[in-house]
Parts: sequence; structure tokens; C-alpha cells
Amino acid sequence: MRKPVLTGENAETLGLRCLAFLAAEPDRFGRFLALTGIGPTEIRDQAKDPSFLGAVLDYLLSDEDLLLSFCAAEKIDPLVPAAARSRLPGAPVYD
Repeated sequence: MRKPVLTGENAETLGLRCLAFLAAEPDRFGRFLALTGIGPTEIRDQAKDPSFLGAVLDYLLSDEDLLLSFCAAEKIDPLVPAAARSRLPGAPVYD
């Protein structure tokens, strides 16, 4: 499994890859759209926003089965998406 060096840019790229993963399967994408309230026509503009990409990773991280499927498809360690999420705006801060 690949363990990339995570920068803000790498984190955004992973968020985009996650979005593409969701969009690749209509049921998976439909559920994402329904739960987030975003319309399919808004995705292109939102995909440029690092905060939105962080929210995409939040969505992924909220479902273990989805997370593991994504990581298997991308051949990455399941800890990588959480690390990427921490590099994007809006990430939770723990004291």
C-alpha cells in the first residue's frame, strides 16, 4: 500500500479521487448527494474548494465500509484519508 507524503495539495488530490470514487457508482453517488444536499450540477464548482474536499473526506470517514472500499480501490493505507483530512480547512481540532 502506498503511503504518500501528505501536503495540502496531496490532500486535495485525495479528496478529488474520493469524489471520483463516489461518482463512479450511481447508488453511492446518489446517497452522497442526498445526504449532503448538493446537486450534481454544483459538484464541478465545489470540487475546486479545499473545504468541500475536506467535507468529501469527512463523508468517506463516516462510513467504515466505504472507507475500506475506497482504500482498496486506491491501494492506500486506510489511515491516509484521515491524515489527508487533517490537512484541509475545517478539520476538527482536538486539544
